[in-house]
Amino acid sequence: MENTQSPTASARPKRMNLKQFAVWTAALVVGAALGSIGYAPLDRFMDFVASAYTRLFKFVAIPTVALAILTAMASLGEGRAMGRIFAKTLSLTVLTSFIAALVGLGLYLLVAPGAIDAAAIEAVAGDADAMSQISRAPETVYGHVLNAIPDNLVNPFLTGNVLSIVLISAAVGVAIAILGRKSDNVKALHKALCGLQEVFFGMIKGLIWALPAGIVAFAAQLAAQVSAGVVVGSIGKYVLVVLGGNVLQFFVVLPLVCAFKGVNGYRVMRQMAPALLMALFTKSSAATLPVTVATAEQNMKAKPWVARFILPLCCTINMNGCAAFILVTSLFTMQNSPDCTVALTLPAMLVWCVIAVLCAIGNAGVPMGCYFLTLSLMAGVGGNLMILGVILPIYTIIDMVETAENVWSDCCICAIVDKDLRGAEAA
Repeated sequence: MENTQSPTASARPKRMNLKQFAVWTAALVVGAALGSIGYAPLDRFMDFVASAYTRLFKFVAIPTVALAILTAMASLGEGRAMGRIFAKTLSLTVLTSFIAALVGLGLYLLVAPGAIDAAAIEAVAGDADAMSQISRAPETVYGHVLNAIPDNLVNPFLTGNVLSIVLISAAVGVAIAILGRKSDNVKALHKALCGLQEVFFGMIKGLIWALPAGIVAFAAQLAAQVSAGVVVGSIGKYVLVVLGGNVLQFFVVLPLVCAFKGVNGYRVMRQMAPALLMALFTKSSAATLPVTVATAEQNMKAKPWVARFILPLCCTINMNGCAAFILVTSLFTMQNSPDCTVALTLPAMLVWCVIAVLCAIGNAGVPMGCYFLTLSLMAGVGGNLMILGVILPIYTIIDMVETAENVWSDCCICAIVDKDLRGAEAA
């Protein structure tokens, strides 16, 4: 069929993307400049703006997760192959997460971080803030899993337990899909929930329009932390391994996975830039989810029912950055722990790759989620938890980068599955 789209119409999205990119870049520069001034009242104002902006996204995040999963699962009643989509999503999640862990392991063996400075560990012991963070570690991994199983309808929504909300929403969605075939009342409920979802997406569009203001505040907040010496540390090789693994996964591995599946990864990266920026600064894939879904539909042109099913699911189970962080941090901690019960042979490290991937799946998509999960693992094997305290000051940067990588991996999986479905429909 002949393409009847005019040159002007086809060029407009590109110009708009360039204009949008210029605005975001300017916001980053302005925010970094304001945060570097070191003027305390200005820093407090930027903290207020950043906190307010994050709270607004958290406000729409939980309903968005619940409604997206619920309405997508309810579409089973319309004959859509959710089982096949789930299988594709899960297989890509395991594949990319395992590659991320292997990249982290390879860099760890190559760079070989040495023993940590004993003085740094002693300093943590006298740091009340660091000790309070360490004391928050869950007792066991089993406790982490049990926390994901809901025992009532209200509590997961009050506490923001994303995995529990996904389980509840999926169960309700499947029930609507089954019962809606025979009940007009259930069909009406499904229609009402779809309408409510449209309302929330309208609110999300408004927040995306105001994203440059949030970028200014987030960039100023980070620049102020750097200027104050918060993001420092004496564990350069460890940081090099963690951040280097994230960069390789972000710019090399995931685009290659996309290319293997016939998707231009760098084009998807450009289209999903608002979500990646939001993830970078909020350090929460759950809080970023509304932007991720809306951007996938508007810029990447993913089918709405596909994006609203895959992205909330990936937000819960697809944690590339977390898998790499858990592995590298666990190895580094065990290496520096005389009482550790694990001998770091190569087979043991490969086993820990599997452990890191399994733990990353289902990890809460909230700030410091991976940090506390790693704490629980190290507590179970006799690791020196003070090492985690030494890592804590630099974790701000690590959390930013790994969250952006998590969201980027979600976007890649969504783009791949959406393309596969379009190809299957055209065949």
